[in-house]
Amino acid sequence: MAHASSLLSRSAKRGESSAIRDLLAQAKRPGMISLAGGLPDASLFPLDQLAEVTDRLIRTHGRTTLQYGLTSGDIHARQALTSLFDDVVDPEELVVTTGSQQGLDLLARVLFDHDDVLVCADPDYVGGLQAFRSHGARPHPVRTTSQGLDTVQLQDALRRGLRPKACYLVPHFHNPTGARMPTDAREHLAELSSHYGFVLIEDDPYRQLFYDGQEPQEVVLDPQLHVRLRSVSKVLAPGLRVGVVHAPLPLRDAIVSAKQSTDLHTSSLTQQIAATAIATDWFAEHVGHLRANYGVRRDVLCSALTRTFGTQARFATPDGGMFIWLEELAGVETSALLNQALLQDVCFVPGAAFAVDGDFRGALRLNFTNSSEDDLREGVARLARAVEACAPVTAPVG
Repeated sequence: MAHASSLLSRSAKRGESSAIRDLLAQAKRPGMISLAGGLPDASLFPLDQLAEVTDRLIRTHGRTTLQYGLTSGDIHARQALTSLFDDVVDPEELVVTTGSQQGLDLLARVLFDHDDVLVCADPDYVGGLQAFRSHGARPHPVRTTSQGLDTVQLQDALRRGLRPKACYLVPHFHNPTGARMPTDAREHLAELSSHYGFVLIEDDPYRQLFYDGQEPQEVVLDPQLHVRLRSVSKVLAPGLRVGVVHAPLPLRDAIVSAKQSTDLHTSSLTQQIAATAIATDWFAEHVGHLRANYGVRRDVLCSALTRTFGTQARFATPDGGMFIWLEELAGVETSALLNQALLQDVCFVPGAAFAVDGDFRGALRLNFTNSSEDDLREGVARLARAVEACAPVTAPVG
């Protein structure tokens, strides 16, 4: 008798669950301190303000906010969402998506045929890699330095004949490494994109969560090859599922066509909630409040790691974002460490989950935005007990 698994398409068989999403089930166990997921702190959601916005929208515009809408997004919402970009953006060039993750999936659908090459960092964001791989893209990893994707290594590969369809990057406070790509490196990448004719996909969900230095600035790139993704998930509420893609018109039109076959359109109501909220006087104050809180938590986690592990914890303090990337922790293999950590009621994401080609068996990612200061300190103490139960890896780790 036929089994359903034998009937799956090739793309479905290629798909696999995210280790990070799978860890969320463990994170909900009573008493667990989760340093794993990339969640914002729900206690900092502007609940009263969002309740007022939602009530007003339904009472005054309910017949439109609860109705079907344009696939590309409500025009008033798109106009408001242009404020997520630093430069002047034509709302007609925007597509509102159900979170940035849908934007990545739609880009993968319209750009990649089987075995087309995608340049990416190594390590890199799991959700992005999943979306592109599921539509046949073949990742070509480029090493990640303290300043993000190594454009010199990429240039060398291009000169040797590499011909990618696109390059994917998280330019500010990269997930998982926290690296912030400087302006000159982004400009160099833009020159390579124009010269060799590949699309540059910038996924920038953390850009407003900066704690040191200046706010990230836009870099003027080739408008025919540059795609930008923004989201309100990290600074307003991820449950709204509102993202936006800015793309050149040929790509934008293809994205709209692809979106029509997935969900028709992003929720009219949540589009309007997000668009109204980010246009209010309180939104900038709210984001500032997030930065102040998360910056303190970052410092608490970094201090606890240094105090507890000393030089056994090898990491750089990121300028922003949501994560600390430990390149090494006491020489242990972190997938095995996770098993011990779960017994101590603390969880994290092993570095191997983000690997494209490199060896990150000794690395791990810690989230600091979804735990209190006390829980961050206790989480590190529990992690230390887990390390004591683990033997160091015998082979060198990357």
